[in-house]
Amino acid sequence: MATCNTQTGAGASDAKELFSAYIKEKGFPCVGAKSALATGKLNIVPARDLTSGWNDVAIHDALLKWAYAYKDDPGGMRSLAVVFEGPTDLSEEAFEKHMWDRIQSLADKDEWRGQPYDSRVSADPESPHFSLSFGGEGFFVVGMHPNASRPARRFALPTLVFNLHDQFERLREDGRYETMRETILDRDRKLAGNINPMLSRHGEDSEARQYSGRQVGEDWEPPFKDRRS
Repeated sequence: MATCNTQTGAGASDAKELFSAYIKEKGFPCVGAKSALATGKLNIVPARDLTSGWNDVAIHDALLKWAYAYKDDPGGMRSLAVVFEGPTDLSEEAFEKHMWDRIQSLADKDEWRGQPYDSRVSADPESPHFSLSFGGEGFFVVGMHPNASRPARRFALPTLVFNLHDQFERLREDGRYETMRETILDRDRKLAGNINPMLSRHGEDSEARQYSGRQVGEDWEPPFKDRRS
């Protein structure tokens, strides 16, 4: 797996051990992440500061390598998690703002580097078929941070987990997606007492509403514009 030595302070190994231990916790609901970790396909990329563009080029490099590796070997569940040193005191609204700042910067770099947008998804963040695209592969993001209201999104450090859109389409084709989804929803219900109201299937509503983990209203608009749209 490709990794980037982008962290100072706590150290890359600390970030990887901390996030791996979090995924291994019995109550953690995402069985896809557990599978990726168990099979060595969870790539943990340490970074400095969610509010800064310091590591954006290195993060984009990692996303490109991850997309290209998937094209060569598309089997199995995999995730790329960018674990930032901080800040650890962001509100849900502040985390959401800085998360989208990083996403916008990464998308701008993908366009600048001449990468095509994945034609299987939409670049319009208000479309029910929207996904991000890096290296020609669609991605959706799961944001995590210490002050998340949903327990499943509450992690000690700000983290952005990038998941490949195509791997879930393959699960649908194999008839395994609904079973996995129901397992995750049931585990999330047991952890939080209810199901995340922001969750929806791809094609029903824009997945951009789910990225930060914050419950947003019907009038919420994604703060994102891809130049290739």
